[in-house]
Amino acid sequence: MKKIIRSGRFIDPKSGTDAIMDVFIAAGKIVGLGESPPGFHANREIDATNMIVCPGLVDLSARLREPGFEYKATLESEMAAAVAGGITSLACPPDTDPVLDEPGLVEMLKHRARSLNQAHVYPVGALTQGLKGERLTEMAELRDAGCVAFGQSNMPLPNIRVMMQAMQYASTFGFVVWLRPQDMNLADGGVAHDGEVATRLGLPPVPVCAETVALANIILITRETGARVHLCRISSAEGVTMIRAARQQGLPITCDVSANHIHLSEMDIGFFNSNCHLIPPLRALGDRDALRTGLLDGTIDAICSDHAPVDEDHKLLPFAEAEAGATGMELLLSLALKWGAEKRVPLARILAKITAEPARILGVEAGCLSLGATADLCIFDPEQYWKVEAAALKSQGKNTPFLGMELAGRVKYTLINGNIVHEG
Repeated sequence: MKKIIRSGRFIDPKSGTDAIMDVFIAAGKIVGLGESPPGFHANREIDATNMIVCPGLVDLSARLREPGFEYKATLESEMAAAVAGGITSLACPPDTDPVLDEPGLVEMLKHRARSLNQAHVYPVGALTQGLKGERLTEMAELRDAGCVAFGQSNMPLPNIRVMMQAMQYASTFGFVVWLRPQDMNLADGGVAHDGEVATRLGLPPVPVCAETVALANIILITRETGARVHLCRISSAEGVTMIRAARQQGLPITCDVSANHIHLSEMDIGFFNSNCHLIPPLRALGDRDALRTGLLDGTIDAICSDHAPVDEDHKLLPFAEAEAGATGMELLLSLALKWGAEKRVPLARILAKITAEPARILGVEAGCLSLGATADLCIFDPEQYWKVEAAALKSQGKNTPFLGMELAGRVKYTLINGNIVHEG
């Protein structure tokens, strides 16, 4: 079907375009911007007056829970959540059951995702077999099967020699290694930031040095091997400072931050609110502010949802025993807009953090809206508020620290390959 999106504010962060214009779509591609192609007759018109037309969002961390954890969520429920949040491309970590360490598993996941005709799924393959941190996977075979990068998800990589070997191998073949910096010995058993809240509540702490010690190792080995590294979900002010210095030295490092961590701190745990049990833990207010500044100055490249649906039974346990994680894909746009509004960031720069920048990190053709590009779009009303309610979330996981809050930015339409997959 041919479509016209009329009178929307068209923002493409990659090209810098920001103007009121019509968008013309045919055969899944953008065939006209502003002016109608000759002989174009639309089957459907979308009135986008007072709305933003932007690239579909790109999420760098979304657990779909398949295979193996269907009691937490299914591919169908989480893909519906993705498009409801305006997300058209997403990366899923390898910590499924079985782990994504075999080409057949990767191919099966991609086939299942394609059959739903919704968001594009880009698997991150396991860096080590079974995520045990001992033996490297066949990265070349996994890349051929569809993996865009290789990582350990939240599992530790305790052996520095294995990390060195992995990054040497990745550097040789041009692969990207995704690592979440946390020293397993310093963080062992911890569930909350090592600060006044953990002390008052008697919760086992995770010190900031658990992140910075691991970061130091990663940065030194990156300098030694030249491997491209993406640092997942930075959480501390000291971590931001170290990454800023490493990038000023020209090291090939990128990083992201969870949308939760740019708004919340250890204080939000309150009286054992298990919805705030996250990995990495929510840290001090100073850390939160440093993360927000890191986004502003470009030290932190992208905002991700860190979507990790958890079933209710595992969230109703005492804080230290509750499973870490929160649903996030449907909140990604609104939480990014909230950060931007509070820091007075231009809309195009906000959108870049959830479209063009994560697409660049993934190395995929997404996050832009040029002539001839695939018509993956998000159309949203930036002024419409919506209330975060469990019953309204498409995700099977209903747990989020933002339950009951009103957020601005309502997704009205999501288009993938020119097809309307969500209409709200």
